[in-house]
Amino acid sequence: MNSATTNSNQSYGSNLPDQVDLIADLSDTQFELLNDLRELYRDRVALERDYAVKLQALAAKASERKSKNIASLVLGNEPTKAWDETVLQRSTLNVAYEQLISSFSDSAQDHVNLADNLSSRVTDALKTSERKHADLKKKQMQFFQKLLSERDRVYSERSKNKQNYDEECMDLESYRQKQDRAQADRHADRAARQYEQQQNDMLNSKNTYLVSIDTANKVKAKFYSGDLPLLQDQFQNLQTQLLNQFVAILSQAQDLHMAHLDSLKGRVSKVQDSLAKVDAKQDQDLFIDYNIRPFAPPADWTFEPCKSHYDTGDVSVESGPKVFLQNKLSKSRAKLQELAPLLESKRDEVARFFQLFASYTGDRSLGNTEEISDDYLDAQHQLTFYETSACILQAEIDTISSALEGDEGAQKPHSFKNSSFSIPTQCGYCKSSIWGLSKQGKTCRLCGLSVHSKCELKVPAECTGSKEGRHRSSASISRISIDNSRNDAPQTPTASSFVKSDVSAHAETKYLRAKIIFDFLATSPFELSVTEGVTVQVLEDDDGSGWVKVGDEAGGTGLVPASYIAYIDSSYEAGPHPNAAVSAGDPRKYAKGVYDYEAQGADEISVHAGGLIELTAGPSGGQNYAEGWWEGIDTTGKRGIFPSNYVELV
Repeated sequence: MNSATTNSNQSYGSNLPDQVDLIADLSDTQFELLNDLRELYRDRVALERDYAVKLQALAAKASERKSKNIASLVLGNEPTKAWDETVLQRSTLNVAYEQLISSFSDSAQDHVNLADNLSSRVTDALKTSERKHADLKKKQMQFFQKLLSERDRVYSERSKNKQNYDEECMDLESYRQKQDRAQADRHADRAARQYEQQQNDMLNSKNTYLVSIDTANKVKAKFYSGDLPLLQDQFQNLQTQLLNQFVAILSQAQDLHMAHLDSLKGRVSKVQDSLAKVDAKQDQDLFIDYNIRPFAPPADWTFEPCKSHYDTGDVSVESGPKVFLQNKLSKSRAKLQELAPLLESKRDEVARFFQLFASYTGDRSLGNTEEISDDYLDAQHQLTFYETSACILQAEIDTISSALEGDEGAQKPHSFKNSSFSIPTQCGYCKSSIWGLSKQGKTCRLCGLSVHSKCELKVPAECTGSKEGRHRSSASISRISIDNSRNDAPQTPTASSFVKSDVSAHAETKYLRAKIIFDFLATSPFELSVTEGVTVQVLEDDDGSGWVKVGDEAGGTGLVPASYIAYIDSSYEAGPHPNAAVSAGDPRKYAKGVYDYEAQGADEISVHAGGLIELTAGPSGGQNYAEGWWEGIDTTGKRGIFPSNYVELV
């Protein structure tokens, strides 16, 4: 602190001599402060009234909506029993809702009361205090002007007496000179008397002047040592009174605000108490009590014969339909077997989330209950869909097994994959043409049999396991290509794929090796997490979905994106330079381009006239790939298929 705030003996009169104008300006500034605060609280009053009006309108709107919807909220849209207002009051939610709306309305009145009190006890009080002290300041300034006038009158009297003294002195000198000239004159006596009289007048004027000097000094001393300090101290007292009144008025304003906040706090406490009493179970029991209706589940569906064809409700097990049932039974069992561990894992996950939810509900300090609740709900939803898939598959298995009575046919199923066809290709089952670029057919990975998608389940499960046994027409230029999407990202398998998917399991036992070129983190139980640089075995090649099934060294298996692997087996090494001569002792087979062909899919390679392509080996590679299509490795080392009628063997 500085000395001005610690020395209580200081005053305007003793420490600020002759500073009346400065002190008066300070009073004017204080009046401006009072005026600013008065306008501030006047605007605050207007805001409180405006807020009260809007809050009251909001409460009225909410009350109107509540009156329209509360019956449906408590008892439902179509209660089965008669009810009245007392029934609604039994709902703890309704009571809490009503208390909330009431708190809005009561709070609006609290704001009106606050505005009235601020207007009468703060705004008006500030205005009264400002006016009163402005009048007192004016009175003090008038008194100051009178003091100045009285002081200046005394000063003026001294100046006037000085002037008279100077004039008398000059007149005396004039009479002295006149007396000197009249020494020998008969008027000498007269001149002497005049000089003596003037000398007396001069001395009287001098004495008067000396008295006025002493008077002016005494008045001056009284003005600066008594009158002026007294006036300034009076100003100080008036300013002290003004500030005390200012503080008292603002303190009263704060008391009004505190009382207002206490009132609002009481409203909030009432709402909190009513919310704490909300009992979901009690309200649900009330809802149940007024919505009990007789219920019977829908009747089971039964076979309805066509009006134009007489038939019975027995499952047909004739030769053709039996093959279809046998294939469907095999697929359903395979999918149910794959679904079983996933279903068990999901049940364990639901049980674990249930325990966590119970723990978090009992002790909220453990974590966020809502996050656990969301995860628990999602797990329950997924489990429900998995169980629905299992129910569908089991129903199919039970129904078909009962109809087949043990005759499940051959156990050599084809391994079909989605295929597209740019030119007509004969279906291996119905012998009609397959033609289309959007998964219009299926091709067996093992024996190369091509069929319509609709014919897949009609083909007997008698796969030869080799394409050598199939007849190839040299005139055929059919094109079969694995349907790989060029733009779409691979789709993650889901539980619905167990029912709707038509892709059979791959049955090869000799697997190619590949290296992972990007890290991949599994996001579903069907996938396998792998890291860059790891070597894996390709258990199932890409069937057009953009995924391959691989196995790692730890024994784990699962799906990874096909674009995340690079084959490293010898059959995938780069082929020869197009101008290199083929050695007579080279056991590898080569094809030379006859016409140019531009690759039209990710699984194809381009053919250049005169260029060499190394044919891959194996029962499903090279010339054995499919009718009209061979598999090989181009000069860049890329492995793919190409039309056989665009090349010739070297």
